[in-house]
This record gives sequence, C-alpha cells and structure tokens, in this order.
Amino acid sequence: MKKLLLFLLILILSFAIIPTANAQSASLYLSPSRGNFTIGSTFTVSIYLNTEGNEINVVQADLKFPPDKLQVTSPTTGSSFVSEWLTPPSYSNTQGLISFKGGILGGITTSSGLVSSITFRAVSSGIARIRFLEGSRVLLNDGKGTDILTISVDGEYNIVIPPPEGPRVFSSTHSSPNIWYSDANPAFNWEREIGISDYSWTFDQNPKGIPDGVSEGMVTFTSFSDVNDGIWYFHLRQKQKGVWGKTSHAAVKIDATSPNDFVPEIETYTRIVGYQTVVYFETDDNFSGMDHYEVSIIDLSASEPTPSFFTEQVSPYKVPVKKAGKYNIIVRAIDKAGNIQENEARFRIMTPLITHIEGKGIKIKGTLLPWWLIWVLIFVSLVVLGIIVYFLYKKLLKRNL
Repeated sequence: MKKLLLFLLILILSFAIIPTANAQSASLYLSPSRGNFTIGSTFTVSIYLNTEGNEINVVQADLKFPPDKLQVTSPTTGSSFVSEWLTPPSYSNTQGLISFKGGILGGITTSSGLVSSITFRAVSSGIARIRFLEGSRVLLNDGKGTDILTISVDGEYNIVIPPPEGPRVFSSTHSSPNIWYSDANPAFNWEREIGISDYSWTFDQNPKGIPDGVSEGMVTFTSFSDVNDGIWYFHLRQKQKGVWGKTSHAAVKIDATSPNDFVPEIETYTRIVGYQTVVYFETDDNFSGMDHYEVSIIDLSASEPTPSFFTEQVSPYKVPVKKAGKYNIIVRAIDKAGNIQENEARFRIMTPLITHIEGKGIKIKGTLLPWWLIWVLIFVSLVVLGIIVYFLYKKLLKRNL
C-alpha cells in the first residue's frame, strides 16, 4: 500500500513539473559556434532562436566580443523573422558590444529562427569568445512580457596567423614556363626570407601538387637530372614560426627527343625545256610540336661536293637546280625545343632536249643556237610559209575557174 501511494505521488509531481519547465524555456545560440580563421579574413556568425514550442513576441540579444581580436564589418538583419526593430541594430568596435531588440506582431513559434547575422573581421591571433550578456531576453507572448530565456550558447573562434605566402621561385635553366627546352636537367632557386626555418619541395607532373611538409633544410637551390619529356612542376613551401606556408609552383616544359623519323620523297616532272624536281617531306613531334624544316643540296657531280647553306623551306619543295648531274638533298625537321631529325635522299637531273640559256639563246642537244640566228630562222620560216601559202592559193584559184 505504501509503495502504491509513493508511485502515485511521483507520477503526479512529474506531470506537474514537466509542463511548467517546457512553458518557461527558450534558447539563443550562435552558428557556427566554433571555427578557425586567419588574421585578415572575414566570417559570418548568425544568431538563432529556439522557442521550444512557446509563442514569443520580443527578442533581445546583447553580445560581447573581444575588440582586440575581432571587428564588426556589418551587422545584417537579412531574412530575420523580426518584423519590427524596437531598437535599431547597433555595435561598437571600441567596446566590443552588439545589440539587437525586435518585436514580432502576433508572436512566433520557431525552432531555428534567424534573429540576425554579423560579419566579423579577424584582426589578431588568439581565442575570440563571443558571448551573450545578461541583458539578452526572450519574452513570452502572454501579455505580461515573461522572460523565458533559459539557455544561451556562446561561440569560440580560433584566430591564427595566416601561413606565409609561397616563396618566389626561379629557374636558371628553364626561365620561361611557356617555352619548350631540350635540356632535361632543370635547376631551381628561390629567395630566402627573414624568419624562414625550413623548406619542403616536390617535383612531379601534377600542376596542383603540394609538398609533403618534410623539411629539406635551408638550402635555396635544387636540381634534377635526366627528366623525362613532358610538362613538369616544381612545388615549394616554406615554414615560418612553425607554420608551413602556401605552395609556389614553377612549370617547366622538357622535350629532349628529336621529331619522329621520316624519309623525303622525290618526284621528277619532265618538261619540254627541262625537268622539275619536287621534294615532299613531313613528320610530327610527340611533345613540343613541329616548328620548321630546313633544306640543303649537295652537288655530287662536283669535284669536291659540299653542302649548300641550310635554308628554311616548306613541303612540297621545288628544287631550284637545273644543271644535269647527281644531287643529295638533306632535310632537317626541327621541333619547338630545337631538336633536329635529319634525313636525306638522292636524285638525278638529266640533260634536257631543249635548254633555255638566259641572255644567249637555246641549246638543243648540246648545240647552242644564238638569239640572232633563231630570229633569222623564224623570219626565213615565215617567208617560206608565206610563199607556200601563196602558191597553194593560186593553184586553188585556177581549179575553181
């Protein structure tokens, strides 16, 4: 009997206490309530309200922040549920105070209502605590203005020194990141700054690579040997006051391989007054790409064959040589890194039936006919042709009569 009475008493008290606690509860909290930010950066903290099922019509949020570590850049009401600000939002970067007081016509019940947002700028390192002051209130919409704020969740933010900027990197061997080089041994150096204690670097083909943070010491120079063809990146970080800084990147383009092999093709066209020799050539390059071609011709019929100067040419190349004999043509394919692939082909120029000799006349099978003789022969030929036509005409005329 005693146990039954005790159980009933506990049950009655439970029903009496729980509704009362729920009816008198509301909470204000900051979001985010934690975070790491660097000096000079800005971040936004929002104030939220949970009425925990109660209808309220007034909210007041007074906040304190450390002005030596944080400065307010803009308190914004944004999409706040507050319909009327009883006191305009205000702040003091000197005293480190922020205040919001607003009313809601007809009241509101919310579990995560936005009161306002504040944007801060981090100005010095350390722990910055933003806390609700005792003046903060949440008033019940009961006609009495009952304050039901029971919980307020402050915020704590770690302001850190920003990592040092990446050091300036130079390459004495591959100075421009836009040029292909045939040198497969790139070297890098960088400036040493005050307060730097360590360097860490990597060399790979990832444009966004980051060094692993393993110290390579305090040297300001490094080099690499026999690097494969392609685009490579040198990544460098430096440590200052125990913090690894941002990564610097230096790109190098390496192509130490000649263009692909090729064979020049020779074609000779026969003409009435001689021969025309045409050379075709083309190849490609696997990395830097083709830049241009150069051609040189050697007269093998000469007593001492010597190559001519190389001149830049394009395919098809019309050989300017007309003299009969044996020749060797050398074609160089040069890529954008300056690598050369060289090949050659032989061809023969035959003595033509008729050859034009500029300023002298025409040679037929080795016999030179001067221009004066040619004109005489042409004149005589025209006279003879005229006589023949005349006699043919008179003969035709008699036959018609």
